[in-house]
Amino acid sequence: MAQASSEQAAGATTAKVTLPEGVDLHARPAADFVRAAMGFSAAIQVAVNGREADAKSLLTVLALGAKGGTELHLTAQGDDAGAALEALRDRVTTLSD
Repeated sequence: MAQASSEQAAGATTAKVTLPEGVDLHARPAADFVRAAMGFSAAIQVAVNGREADAKSLLTVLALGAKGGTELHLTAQGDDAGAALEALRDRVTTLSD
């Protein structure tokens, strides 16, 4: 099962969530993740192993090459940042191949 945590720092809200084992962030799961991010006005970034991407860009999320069991670091800034990260954490925990 995916794990999640969050905190607020310097005007940005951050969260960590682990991709479920056996679920890589490739075409369908990445598209589901990006669709969820696009539902918010906040600027959202996702980072994996030191590489960062715009969470609303399918191509940059795919380029991260995140594999099952990888920890995603989410950062959001904007009026709905907290809600955005909560929704994305929930979405990641339900991703499937």
